Amino acid sequence: MAGMVELTGQTLAAALSGLEQGAFSSVELTQAHLTAIEQLNPRLNAFITVTGEQALESARASDASRARGDAGPLSGVPVAIKDLFCTEGVRTTAASRILKNFVPPYESTVTAQMKRDGAVFLGKTNLDEFAMGSSNMTSAFGAVENPWKRTGDETALVPGGSSGGSASAVAARLALGATGTDTGGSIRQPAAFCGIVGIKPTYGRCSRWGTVAFASSLDQAGPMARTVEDCAILLRSMAGFDVKDSTSVDRPVPDYRAAIGRSLKGMRIGIPAEYRAPGMSQEIEALWQQGIAWLRDAGCEIVDVSLPHTRYGLATYYIVAPAECSSNLARYDGVRFGERVEADSLDMLYERSRAAGFGDEVKRRILIGTYVLSSGYYDAYYLKAQKVRGLLLRDFTEAFTRVDALLTPTAPSAAFALGEKMNDPVTMYLNDIFTVPASMAGVPGLSVPVGLDAKGLPLGLQLLGRPFDEELLFALGSALEKAAAFTHLPAVRAGVGS
Repeated sequence: MAGMVELTGQTLAAALSGLEQGAFSSVELTQAHLTAIEQLNPRLNAFITVTGEQALESARASDASRARGDAGPLSGVPVAIKDLFCTEGVRTTAASRILKNFVPPYESTVTAQMKRDGAVFLGKTNLDEFAMGSSNMTSAFGAVENPWKRTGDETALVPGGSSGGSASAVAARLALGATGTDTGGSIRQPAAFCGIVGIKPTYGRCSRWGTVAFASSLDQAGPMARTVEDCAILLRSMAGFDVKDSTSVDRPVPDYRAAIGRSLKGMRIGIPAEYRAPGMSQEIEALWQQGIAWLRDAGCEIVDVSLPHTRYGLATYYIVAPAECSSNLARYDGVRFGERVEADSLDMLYERSRAAGFGDEVKRRILIGTYVLSSGYYDAYYLKAQKVRGLLLRDFTEAFTRVDALLTPTAPSAAFALGEKMNDPVTMYLNDIFTVPASMAGVPGLSVPVGLDAKGLPLGLQLLGRPFDEELLFALGSALEKAAAFTHLPAVRAGVGS
């Protein structure tokens, strides 16, 4: 049997190859990851629920199907599932007290498709409550710790959010890949903070059915993994048309993996002037320039472009997203499902159940959303925000008539310490300044780790593409990945720290 460090330290693509060649079994691979979770999760808190017995049962079934010559595209690969995806018979909490005991009787479309392709589910990962946050500190199940450390400093850092549990688990070698969701950057920002790859596909590329809703016009599922190739493998299973989701787009799912390493000669890459944000560090600016040079060396033509309305992206997002959140979360009333706090009247039951069940950040966004949708304010705020959103989309559409993709930083800083920025919600919201515009426009975005800052923490660059052109993002991302040769590892990982 291969050693635990060897098994958990490989990429998802390498694991599939090893399973195919018989170098190890899915049971061995799965057990190695469960052992790593047992050792490190008490510290990292990346998983809310670990499904060890079910994972080993799935692994045994996978080994049997492979022996019959009936292996699927993900057969035997242990992955983690963000606890926002409903999983039949397995607790799904959205990291909220109000859903702490909710066990769905159905499977989300995304996870059902991954199961169909043979993936082994290790458990459900932690997140900001209802996916609302950029730090993974709003979870009712406690904060997640980033496995990376500043050089010479043991201060615990945030993994980013909301998909921080998935990012931390993949970075610490507790899973070969994970699902995430991205509403305003919740895949890309934690991927950058944790030194892994993450992609937000085009809105409508992955079904939202069975995924706990935050903001329905923005939420999009996507994969998080250690390499661009690994994300390409996962996205092919996650993506696809679903009649149960009215926003799902009916178009074929390409072989994303085939795009890895293809020629980039003649591709035009836009550099948007507006992404040079005030106060952005020189390190990030220098890394951005390095990324531009790498793509130029790969045969791309670099073009300066303007996205003039992106400066309104964050403000617009924090009107639209809370408005949709206040509507979506109205269903959690203590009556039909979720936690209930008994009271003498129906109104009081609603109030007490929601007061006890929701955390401060969720309450803040519900209040903001209810306010901007209220009589007298709807036109002034929500309707105006939707008009600005249209201008944001127009900016991207016009830019993509001149260029094939855009290159920007993913986040304005590296990971910060647990507790930093928590006293000022607006400062926290600024973490999403580079990721929100693409979410508002519905275009795909890929974050790739490309270097370390002066304190030894990972930094990422973001590639943005035309709707449904994830293939080009994977091709460009693989070129950045190859040039950057990012082989740095976090301080805390399977077989190393505890």
